[in-house]
Amino acid sequence: MAVEFPASVWRESLGQPLMSRPSLAGDLQVDVAIIGAGYTGLWTAYYLKQKSPSLKVAVLEADSAGYGASGRNGGWLMGSFVGDSHYLAGYQGEAFQQIKQAIQSPITEIEQFLIRHDVDCDFIHSGNYQVAARYPEQLDSLTSTLATLYQQGFDESDYQWLQGSALDDAIKLRRGQAAIFTPHCATIHPLKLVRGLAKVVENLGVTLYEQTRVSAFGKGIVQTAQGQVKADIIVPALEGYQGQVSQLGRYTLPVQSLLIATAPLSDRQWQHIGLESRATYSDAARQVTYGQRSKDNRMIFGARGGYRFGGQVQTEFNLQSPDFAWRAKLMHDLFPSLKTVPITHGWGGTLAMARKFAPHAIFDKRNGIALAGGYGGEGVGAANLFGRTLSDLILERDTPLSRMPWAHLSEIKQVLTPWEPEPFRWLTYQLINKVFSWEERLCLQSNPSRLQKRIAIQLAQRLDSLMH
Repeated sequence: MAVEFPASVWRESLGQPLMSRPSLAGDLQVDVAIIGAGYTGLWTAYYLKQKSPSLKVAVLEADSAGYGASGRNGGWLMGSFVGDSHYLAGYQGEAFQQIKQAIQSPITEIEQFLIRHDVDCDFIHSGNYQVAARYPEQLDSLTSTLATLYQQGFDESDYQWLQGSALDDAIKLRRGQAAIFTPHCATIHPLKLVRGLAKVVENLGVTLYEQTRVSAFGKGIVQTAQGQVKADIIVPALEGYQGQVSQLGRYTLPVQSLLIATAPLSDRQWQHIGLESRATYSDAARQVTYGQRSKDNRMIFGARGGYRFGGQVQTEFNLQSPDFAWRAKLMHDLFPSLKTVPITHGWGGTLAMARKFAPHAIFDKRNGIALAGGYGGEGVGAANLFGRTLSDLILERDTPLSRMPWAHLSEIKQVLTPWEPEPFRWLTYQLINKVFSWEERLCLQSNPSRLQKRIAIQLAQRLDSLMH
């Protein structure tokens, strides 16, 4: 049966029909029941079967594999994740290097997976430029960021400063001042990756049930309308959708991330922009802008998402929405030549923010729950790392990953702190968003009030530090 996916540049360029797998048809008993066929659920299933082939594993998906954030994101495969500084803090020498290498490992790990299983997802490893371009304060921010990275223990093989002709050769920006380049970033076609991963997992003997919405789980039981699944261990790999199924949603904040894509650009148009290597780029601002040159020569661009009252998820988007117009304005500020290029796609998905932006991998053996997530929008690579970690925890293997600071053999409530209830979540988000917007608006003005600007920057910095 064909399934409908919301329109996106990834859906349009998938190059294959989206056919639904059979749904659950009655009661079932397995060793491990995984809820959600996104990156976290599928990577966890993959590594469980690699390490313990005799395990009986089933994946239950409400829609179709990749319907959630795994098939909707910006396509960045990063050798870092939001909150990684939280886990690196306090470590030096060999211990720091081991954690750093683990954090950076998903790029190589996924590339080897693609080769081993002949999965094509438009993988290209070209790095990332974090740029200072739109206003002068970004240069100070970027300089401070690089100094902090070097103080932590990173070096020029991880992060390199670019200015002048070196910057212009890489990416041509209006008012481009400087950039930090890191090789630890690749790009992929996210929907091709998640669909390819699902097929590989099936070939390993995992049963994947689609169109099977879970209504509740607990005490070794997963409830669906089609039947009941009994399992020794349940993995609710739901990320931003966690609150729709269980109380575990109180530990993460569901946030929407939105992207736009232009029509394909000509070679001449790309000469005015650069990105010949198809590296990704981000803007040194709290609005968290990010972009890339796609395989079919579109500019794909996104920016900080939004929070809906009550943590509501969002799956449908309207290209005419002011949210997409705002992203277009940011993109045009960086690349004025794109103002005449049509924007053909606008889409988004729901991600999950953990406290202190610190994702987690927890095996709560007492309650039979294994939980990973809270990637803060940087889950393409992190889900692989945390899926590997979670599989080691479930199998109770003593490995370098099971000893990482994000790995926990403990009850979930002893590790995670819940976010505040409504309306405090929504009010806090609105405050933060307004302060960040105020700061940016003043920084972009040609002659702002110095006092207002100083207050806005200091307040934004304070809120940013509290979030981290």
